[in-house]
Amino acid sequence: MHGKIILYIFVTILVIWAMDSVNINQIFKKNHIMQARVFYFLLGISLIYLVTNFLMDLFTSTKFF
Repeated sequence: MHGKIILYIFVTILVIWAMDSVNINQIFKKNHIMQARVFYFLLGISLIYLVTNFLMDLFTSTKFF
């Protein structure tokens, strides 16, 4: 259980760092700031969840944790 929490923290930092490199201003329509923020937030949460679960499955299948 503690390993998953530590992994969530590590992956959260990694995802925030990676998403910081994306220029979202060119992707969204003008004057749709709130929608862009919600999308960016949901994308970040989704990436954190997917990467953490992938790594946990990988580690548990190889008996690492």
